[in-house]
Amino acid sequence: MQVKCVICDIIESIDDNSLQAKRLRNRRIHMYLCESCYTRIEQKTNERHATGDFQLYRKPKQKEELI
Repeated sequence: MQVKCVICDIIESIDDNSLQAKRLRNRRIHMYLCESCYTRIEQKTNERHATGDFQLYRKPKQKEELI
């Protein structure tokens, strides 16, 4: 299966039977990132997280009092 990186537009081929290929075929909202873009984004995110200004806006989990 040939896929195109959404950031750098490099066309690569991945195995048709891989889990990533299945996700790309069945769920069109999933995007493919090449290995270099993926590691660059991961590295920059970890650097921002280390500064202390990085916040994830997730709702806190609430306990159900009925159980």
